[in-house]
Amino acid sequence: MTQPINLNKVRKAKARDARKVKADENAVKFGRTKAERVLDATREAKAAKRLAQLKFEDE
Repeated sequence: MTQPINLNKVRKAKARDARKVKADENAVKFGRTKAERVLDATREAKAAKRLAQLKFEDE
């Protein structure tokens, strides 16, 4: 005799796997990691600050 299967668990596991696949596809299609976005923002801020320091204002 086989063990009974809980169909709710199977259904939820299948849905969870489908969401994971969709998320992975979207990450490749659209996204960058949070670390990459933070690194770019930090570099841009540092460059803007350096540019402001080098700016010559004639008064």
